[in-house]
Order: sequence, then structure tokens, then C-alpha cells
Amino acid sequence: MMAQQENGRLFEDTLSVMTLGSQFDEESSFGSDSEINGFTSSRQTDKYGFIGGAQQYSSESAQEVPLEVLRHREAKWLDMLNHWDKWISKRFKKVRLRCQKGIPPSLRGRAWLYLSGGKVKREQNSGKFEELDSMDGDPKWVDVIERDLHRQFPFHEMFVSRGGHGQQDLFRVLKAYTLYRPDEGYCQAQAPIAAVLLMHMPAEDAFWGLVQICEKYLPGYYSAGLEAIQLDGEILNALLKRVCPPAYRHLEKHKIEPILYMTEWFMCAFSRTLPWSSVLRVWDMFLCDGVKIMFRVGLVLLKCMLGSREKLKACPGQYETMELLRALEPRYLQEGFLIHQVLELPISARDVEREHRMQLKRWRKTHGELSYKAPPRMHGTRAIMSAEPHPRQDLRQKSTIRKASNPTLDIPNPYALPTDPKPASLNNQTQETTSNNQSNHPPPSLQQSLLTTPEKTPSSDPPASVVPPPHPPQPPQTQPSENLSRTPPPPQPSPKPKPAHPTEIPHSSNPAVTVQPLSLPKDSSNTNNSAQLTDPPLTTDSTPLLPDDTPVNGNSVAAPRVPVLRISCESVGSEDTYL
Repeated sequence: MMAQQENGRLFEDTLSVMTLGSQFDEESSFGSDSEINGFTSSRQTDKYGFIGGAQQYSSESAQEVPLEVLRHREAKWLDMLNHWDKWISKRFKKVRLRCQKGIPPSLRGRAWLYLSGGKVKREQNSGKFEELDSMDGDPKWVDVIERDLHRQFPFHEMFVSRGGHGQQDLFRVLKAYTLYRPDEGYCQAQAPIAAVLLMHMPAEDAFWGLVQICEKYLPGYYSAGLEAIQLDGEILNALLKRVCPPAYRHLEKHKIEPILYMTEWFMCAFSRTLPWSSVLRVWDMFLCDGVKIMFRVGLVLLKCMLGSREKLKACPGQYETMELLRALEPRYLQEGFLIHQVLELPISARDVEREHRMQLKRWRKTHGELSYKAPPRMHGTRAIMSAEPHPRQDLRQKSTIRKASNPTLDIPNPYALPTDPKPASLNNQTQETTSNNQSNHPPPSLQQSLLTTPEKTPSSDPPASVVPPPHPPQPPQTQPSENLSRTPPPPQPSPKPKPAHPTEIPHSSNPAVTVQPLSLPKDSSNTNNSAQLTDPPLTTDSTPLLPDDTPVNGNSVAAPRVPVLRISCESVGSEDTYL
């Protein structure tokens, strides 16, 4: 059974990923990566996005939070993130307590960016990531990064596909960091850190989160020689002597250096060691309180695995001890147990700094000065914000909803053709009101000209084309709808029934009665309609809406039918106007 497992993952699971992944083009990144690899029908992802592997969700390793409690925590975190500088400076203990309880999953990405200081860093370096992303990386680092992409969380749906969007973003973040810090370059342990960040935030935010972890939380960890991680290994060993003397003596007896078992723990921030629910809780506290959380987690694991005589008897030699530390018992990794033990362990940032100074003096006596001068380590978000003053606007969450740059309304033609361009901005209420006024009340000049038209003898059959009036037409109005909208006519009594003839205009001796024509002369121009139709005849903007009971000849153009006195302001589309 042990021969079939590799890092807690069954060999057949690895084989299935490789077999399914080889059926698709490595350069493709369309859709979900799990869909590309065929997992939708045969596999189900857990709530963290894992398809399989040792870090897949299980009810035994995770601690469920009731939905009501989760929603209550979300409201608290939203208020806290909106006033972040005040909470950090005046109520930091409350922030720490809420991080220890666990950040709500919906706000974890934003909270991590604020805790690490990446939000301020991003605002102060606007456009820097786009500049680095557009540059060609060092071929030496690009080749190493490309070889490591498929090794990062191969059972997570975001990184399961070669060439998928997850691996592409991971490459962008790691390549940008080699250009941002060419003196450090790339370290393989940076890839899991960047991958965890990408699971919760976009590529640009993940890049600045990686920068903060490498420069503020774990400075010097990823530089050449790994001197900083060796120095922290000696600090861990000294703290273990105080916390669990039996485990310390056993490791000293078999000459097991801390660098042999704690390198992956610290450099990857336990992202490849613990169940995923425990990883997220550890990261919540780590980004709040700094590296002391890493030391606490490491001390708890050593104490649980090597803290009793019975366990020490089971590993009498160096090989058995190393195997025991590689295959940690799952019961000690459960979220509820581990977080409780970490919080109970009395190790503070002051203890870590005191041991750091002592071990640094010993290092200089035995190895000389450090070859890489790392910046001072910051213990948590409060120290980071105090060391880097920032304006308050850098912490404000920018809205993703943008207002229209030009608020001026562009009234469209209600009888426009389907091929006519549509306006950029539209106010429905104004458009509907204008269309209604335009149909019922033509311009005063047109009314006066039509009232002087002599009465014609009605005929039974409508003509094939619109007959112009005998008198010369009035000059065309450029924008009749705009004039009507500004100066509407006074209230008019109910119009008389309209005859069936489209060109028939009833005679009215009363000038107060508004006569509504059925069509305009053919030579009257209309600036709103750019299209010219010859057959059937063109219907202009001033053509009113015919009532429901108006007969329409099949060979003529039918106007849209709506009730005569209906109050509705529905606008008429082009497909209703032209049959």
C-alpha cells in the first residue's frame, strides 16, 4: 500500500489525471479546467475545488460553521474592511480575534490582501504588474518555472489542466516576481505560495501578496543559500527545547537537523502539509500575526508526534523518526484540534525575536556574516502598516460599477430601421413620452398647413402612393420631437373619428380642434430617418398610430395598431412599423 502512495495521493488518481490530461491540447484554456479533463461526469469537486488527493475535504478534518454565524461574521468583516485603518490602529485585538476564529470564505481574498499590506502596495505601484507582465522574463527562470507549473496542487480544478487558466496565471505571477526582484530570482517554494493566493484573488493581487510575504513575512527565505530558513530552523530547535524537552533530546540524540523536516513546512507555509481547512485557518492567523504562527504550528506537530515515550519507542533511529515526521497522523492535523493547540502555545513574537538575536550571534561565530542581507522581518499586519505610512484612499475598495461618462440623453427615432445605429445612452421614460407626444401632436407649422388643405372627396380604394397637397409645402422641421418635448400643446378635446382614406383630412371650422393627419407629403423631409424607401411608401415620424378598428389594405403600408386613448407609453419598434 505504501508503494502505491506518493505524498498521500493514490497512484491511480495520478495516472487518471495524466491520462485524461493528455487527451487535450496543453495550450487550451477554455472553460473550466476540470471540464477540459473530463472530471465533470466522473468526479465531484469539494467546496475548496479539490478533485482528489490528500487535501480533499472531509468532515473529519474540517470544522463546520453554521450558516447564521457565517453571515454574522461576514457583516462584521465588511464593516472592518471598510474602516481598516481605524480597526488596525485602535482595535487590533478584535481583528486578531476574528482572524483566529476564521475569515469568512467569501471575504478571505480581500482580507488577505488587506492583512498582508498588498492593497496599499498595489495602489502605490499602479500599473507595475502590467508592465512586468508584458516583459519577457529571464530565459533561465522561465524554463524552471514552466517545469514546476504542473506540480502545484495537481488535484485542484484550477491547476489540473496543463496550459489552463490557473497555470497561466501562476506563470505570470512567478515570472513577474523574477523581474521585480532579479537579485532573488525564482525559488520552487514560491510556487505553492502563489498558487494559494491565486485560489482567492486575481493575478495582480496575488503578485503583490507574494511580494509582501517574501519581503515582510519571510524575508530571505527564497534567496540563494537558504540561510534565513536555516537560521529559523535553529530558532525552532531552541523553542522546542523549552516547549517539549523529550522531543528535543530525541532529535539531538539522532542528529536530526531542523532543516531536514521543517523546510517544506515553513517555506510553503504548511500549504502542502495540512488538510486544506487547516491550511486556510493557519494562513488567516499567519497573515495577521506573522511568523510566530509558523513556529507555533511546527512546535505543535513536533510535540504531538514526539512528545511521549511510547511514540519515541516506535522510532528508535534516524530513519524511523524522519518517516514519522513525513507521515503525520491525521488526528493531529484536524482543524479544531490543531487551531486550539496553536492558540494555547505560549510563544510570542518577542520570544521569536529574542531567539533570533541569539542564533544570529552563533551563526556569525560559526559561519560568518550572512551572504544575503534580508530586510527586517515584520511580525504581522500591524507592524507592516506602522512601518509604511499610507494615505487612507489606498485602503478604499474601488467600485466595479462605472457611471456613464456622457449623461446627455440621445432620443432615438421610434420608427428607425433595423439597420440604423442605436444611440449610446437611452432613457426609456423620456423616449416613450416623446414618441407618444410626437405621434399625437404634430408641430404647429404642420398643423396650420394641413388645416388649410381643401377637403377631398373620399374614395373607396386608397391610392398606391401618397398624394401631395396642392399648395407648396412648408419648410421641413429639423427636430420636431425636440420642439414638442419642450413646448407641448394645450390639452385638446377628443379628436373626431378618422376616415379610412390615408390622405383624407376632415374639415374643421374650429381652430381649437387639433386635426391629426394620417401621413405627410412625400417631399417633406425628416432628419431622423436616413433610409429612403420607394416601395412600399415611406412612413414618417409624424404618422400617427391608427386605432384598432381602422381597416388596412393589404397592398399598402400598415401603421402600428394601438388603442386611441390608451395611457400606455410603449415605444413602437421598427419591426412594428415596416412589414
